[in-house]
Amino acid sequence: MSDQASAKVSQRPLAVVKVGGDILLDDNQRIGLAKNIIGLLNENWRVVVLHGGGPQLSTMQSRCGIQPRKVAGRRITSKEDLVLVKQVLCGQVNVDLVSLMHAHGIDGFGCHGASGKLIQAEKRPPTRVSGGGSELIDFGEVGDVTSINTILLDHLLSADLVPIIASLGVDPSGDVFNINADTTVVQIARQMSAELLIFVTGVGGIFHDIKDPTSRFPYLDATAAREHINSGIIVDGMIPKVEEALSLLESGVDTIAIVDTREASAFTSIAKGNGDYGTLIRAS
Repeated sequence: MSDQASAKVSQRPLAVVKVGGDILLDDNQRIGLAKNIIGLLNENWRVVVLHGGGPQLSTMQSRCGIQPRKVAGRRITSKEDLVLVKQVLCGQVNVDLVSLMHAHGIDGFGCHGASGKLIQAEKRPPTRVSGGGSELIDFGEVGDVTSINTILLDHLLSADLVPIIASLGVDPSGDVFNINADTTVVQIARQMSAELLIFVTGVGGIFHDIKDPTSRFPYLDATAAREHINSGIIVDGMIPKVEEALSLLESGVDTIAIVDTREASAFTSIAKGNGDYGTLIRAS
C-alpha cells in the first residue's frame, strides 16, 4: 500500500469493541453484534474486536471438575486453567465469532495475543484490587499488557479486515498469560488512538437499579462514575470495566460506552454521541 493510501486509511475513525462471552451465548445479541459492526463499517469506521469467553470457560472448567475462582470480577488462572483458556478462547469462541462475522459479510480475521506478538505482557505480581479487600491477590497465570503491536493491527485494518482477537498475552520468553479482556481492550484503544471504545455486555449499560430498566444512566462523567463505584451502584464485573474506562478518558479517547446489541443501530448512534442506548462515559 502506498504512503498516500495508508494515510487515507488511518484518517478513518477507529472503534475498538470488547465483547463479553455472555453475548456470544445469545442468538439475538450475536446477530445484533454483526449488524452493529456492519453499521460502523458502512459509516467508514475501522473496527477492532476483542472478545472474552468467561461463561464458556466456566462451563468447560465445570466439565473438567475445576472450580472457577474470581475476586471482584477478576478471574484467577491456575496452570490447569490456562490450558482450558487457550482451548476455549482461541478455539471455540474465536472461531465461532469469526464465522459469525463471515456469515454477515464481514471480513473478520481471527487471532490471539501471541499471534505476531500482538499483545505483549508480563506476569502480574500479587496485587490489591478494588472490591477485593486489603489482601494481596495472586492471580496465577494472569498477565498485564506491556505493549500492543499497533503496526500489525494497522496492516490488518489497511487490508479492510476486522481483527477479532482472543485476549491472551505473550512475554519475550514465549510464556502465555490469560489477560483481563477489559484491561486489554483499553490498552488497544489507547495505543491505537481510538475515537470510540465500546464494551458490549448482556446488561447493556449502567443502572441505578439493575432490576429497573428505566433507571439507566444514559451519560456519566468521571466524577459520577467514581461515586457510583464507591456507593455500590457499580458492582462486580462492571467495576473493572468502568475503572479501565476512566483511565482511558485521560488518554484522549472521546467516548466509552457500555451497551448491548439488541438494536442494530446502537453502535452508530453512540458514535454520533447520542444517549439512546447503553451508558456513555465521558471525561466531563
